[in-house]
Amino acid sequence: MGAVPSTPRKNARPQDTAEYLISTFVGEKSFPLTSDFWNKLLELPFTLQWPNYRVRQACETFVKNNYNTRHLAKILIHLVWSLQESSTTSGVSIDYTKAINAAYLSSVFLKYTIENAKSENFEELYLCLNEDETAVNILRDQNIGRFVMHGILSFIGSTDVSSQTYLLHLELLNFVLVAMSTQLRSGPTPGPKDVHPFIDAAMGQDSALVGLVVHRLLLNYITRPRIPSSGATHSIFSEDGEPGVLHKVGSAAANFVLMPFNYFVSSSGNVSRNPLADNSLLLLLILIHYRKCLMMVEPITEKCEDPLKLDSLVKEKSYFSDNPFYRALESARDVEYIEGNGHNGPLVRLSFASLFDTLGLHLADEDSVLLLYSLVHGNSDFLEYVLVRTDLDTLLIPILETLYNASRRTSNQIYMLLIILLILSQDSSFNASIHKLILPSVPWYQERLLHNTSLGSLMVIILIRTVKYNLSQLRDVYLHTNCLATLANMAPHVHRLSAYASQRLVSLFDMLSRKYSKLAEQKNEKMLQINPNSIEGNNTVEDMSAELHIYTDFLRIVLEILNAILTYALPRNPEVVYAIMHRQEVFQPFKNHPRFIELLENIYSVLDFFNSRMDAQRTDGEWSVEKVLQVIIINCRSWRGEGMKMFTQLRFTYEQENHPEEFFIPYVWKLLVLSHSGFGFNIGAINLFPVPLPIEDARVEEEAEREQTDDLDV
Repeated sequence: MGAVPSTPRKNARPQDTAEYLISTFVGEKSFPLTSDFWNKLLELPFTLQWPNYRVRQACETFVKNNYNTRHLAKILIHLVWSLQESSTTSGVSIDYTKAINAAYLSSVFLKYTIENAKSENFEELYLCLNEDETAVNILRDQNIGRFVMHGILSFIGSTDVSSQTYLLHLELLNFVLVAMSTQLRSGPTPGPKDVHPFIDAAMGQDSALVGLVVHRLLLNYITRPRIPSSGATHSIFSEDGEPGVLHKVGSAAANFVLMPFNYFVSSSGNVSRNPLADNSLLLLLILIHYRKCLMMVEPITEKCEDPLKLDSLVKEKSYFSDNPFYRALESARDVEYIEGNGHNGPLVRLSFASLFDTLGLHLADEDSVLLLYSLVHGNSDFLEYVLVRTDLDTLLIPILETLYNASRRTSNQIYMLLIILLILSQDSSFNASIHKLILPSVPWYQERLLHNTSLGSLMVIILIRTVKYNLSQLRDVYLHTNCLATLANMAPHVHRLSAYASQRLVSLFDMLSRKYSKLAEQKNEKMLQINPNSIEGNNTVEDMSAELHIYTDFLRIVLEILNAILTYALPRNPEVVYAIMHRQEVFQPFKNHPRFIELLENIYSVLDFFNSRMDAQRTDGEWSVEKVLQVIIINCRSWRGEGMKMFTQLRFTYEQENHPEEFFIPYVWKLLVLSHSGFGFNIGAINLFPVPLPIEDARVEEEAEREQTDDLDV
């Protein structure tokens, strides 16, 4: 930072006083908790305009001196004290102003410390006070991290968001996100040695407070409070018009703080459209999907006569502790219908109707998709509420539109949406009701005009389209399986499937069969070419055999889908019968396949029945589509299913993986760091997930690798 400025004169400009106080805060001198320095630091309006390098120097100096000064711990304690005082006063007080500044300053220096920490347990934070501090007793033997999280979460959970409290709520959310970013420094698999002081402290709060926090975060997401006209706004430009400064402009009661913009906002420039709602949701997702790994000692049950070896006859086993925030979300109930008190853990009460409508409006955002997944998977009451809604299109239309635009979405978002559809399709009433809801038009569907199409038909069309997209682009077996599983759950309940959806269903079998035939041909050719003693060649054949087996399973599922419609719903689906008759040649190559023979016998029973009825009809001239369909509709009434073999209905259910934290923890933090939230974290310090390098950095790395290769060649 250079030389520490001298003590400002009595009538010094606010800029000079702020410069002195910040420099003193990061400097070598330690101020006791009870020193008046803290009031001066947190009450003064800051009007500094520091470039990036000045703030970086200040952070470096702070980290170097924090071991002796413990100023991070002290400013955090003052943050909590200010929150406690502001909660006891009405209106905007000086404590409110101090809390805003304490939260903001803490976030800046805490974020830099976390990004540059060298120790695995974040010793550089020094969340403790020196023994000579007289105010230690005020903490009542609490860990500082626990004390801070309790104070902040208590304010968030118990204080309503208003025009007066909006800015403080926003700064506290920003601080908590920064404090929990220690997870970014750990690997993708949580281990017992991982240390996360703040989020672990949050997990240790009592259930009543946890319930209040979950309720507040969901309420912020639903109500989406706007920045008050007299409240804070953010400007990304300094006075000379260059980017690099974050200028917080508050009301008359709020302070002014200027720090480099990129300390909190990612370089992508995607600024949050509603920072309070978005950060509330992201914090909720971080909290509910966190899992703390612990070790448990178990005795080994075997006899040992040597007493000296008894201590060694134990084994350590890892396990995950319970997550109170996830339990609170699980127990959320609709305020319109709460029956009895037989529940475990904190009970969150909110309007399911408002939550349902808000989700429907924001399912284009990945974080909203993840919240919907968390609710329908974890909260049986909310799932039941969704299933009885008559306007399922509120959720399904944005889901299907997002799947339609899969090429512009991340694979994780596609997975989440397909899992949501799979969970919904497990309910028979859902599968029946989606065919009763008729859509006048689907303007975003470009390939064909869809008029008066049922929601169920649209769902079939989009799921098949997703399979085709996956086959050509992603080639992900898991995605294929989810699509087909949902279609299989829907099949027995199909009602008046549209002509286009019926055609796509038969063409799906055709597409998979061509892929199957091509693989079988390639495998046979490879077997003729390889040397029997070639390990590499045999491995290739084994891989091709495994892929062929996968496509055999896919083809069988599609045949079971068609069978379920023909067995349980044929009279209601003449268009399906027409589509099968129109493309009956696609089934011929598999008529004697051992995996398909019984299923195809049913399809050929249907074909024989309707082909014979067609032959019995005399018509003048060519058969038109309308005439064929009319014959099918008339004969559907006399269809009795004679000769059809009854198969057990396929029913797929979703089960979460054994270690969901390995997917969800990195996924949520990816949304926070790389998505629209604007949380700018040093990507070079991230170990939780791989981060794509910016283009310039990638070029530098490529050039360095090239030079290294050239040196080796020389």
